[in-house]
Amino acid sequence: MSWIPVLALGGLLTFATRLSFIALLGRVETPDLLRRALRYVPPAVLSAIILPELVVRQGAVDLSFHNQRLLAGLAAAAVALRTRNVLLTIAVGMAALWILQALAAR
Repeated sequence: MSWIPVLALGGLLTFATRLSFIALLGRVETPDLLRRALRYVPPAVLSAIILPELVVRQGAVDLSFHNQRLLAGLAAAAVALRTRNVLLTIAVGMAALWILQALAAR
């Protein structure tokens, strides 16, 4: 039962941290440079998460045509650039990965 206060405190701290940004940004005028820089945060974070999953296989960088995840990721990127449709991008990327894995299993 000693973990309940820890969870409650963690939840309150998380809530307070997020609320502070919402409350501050509503009252404080952010500099234009900061606002422009913050636009790059989501793509940078997503790239940092996704890129290693696409190119690193068994602890080494694999940029070959045998890397099914990289090929599926390139197909998804092409769809994303062409259509700007998130759901279609995910669907095409997953379908491409499943097809490439099925072909490799033969």
